[in-house]
Amino acid sequence: MKKALLIVRILMGLLFLFASTTYLFKLITPPEPTGAMKIFNDGVKASVYLMPMVKIVELVCSISFLSGKFVPLAAVLISPGIVNIFFVHAFLGPEGLPVAILLVFANLFVAYNYRERYKPLFKP
Repeated sequence: MKKALLIVRILMGLLFLFASTTYLFKLITPPEPTGAMKIFNDGVKASVYLMPMVKIVELVCSISFLSGKFVPLAAVLISPGIVNIFFVHAFLGPEGLPVAILLVFANLFVAYNYRERYKPLFKP
């Protein structure tokens, strides 16, 4: 189980590292979205602060996943982003849904493996 956790953690870390660095340093020009995805994307861009903040959180969490430090915290911090990725692709851009589903299960797998660390949070 430890090897599987290591592999999942590293793959998630690499995926989020790639996504955040390419956005923050403008390494790749993404294709222009169309339809409802374009409207959603324009709204997110209009907020100005949202995407840079999300990408910085992704970068910090990717470093955590890759280094193995503060992984339970990173799994919690990245969860809202993964949920949003899932729902955006479920409703607006189904071509990205397989990756979104993999991210949901990968994060659940990581959180499950660190479940003992979360138990104190649920004590009254």
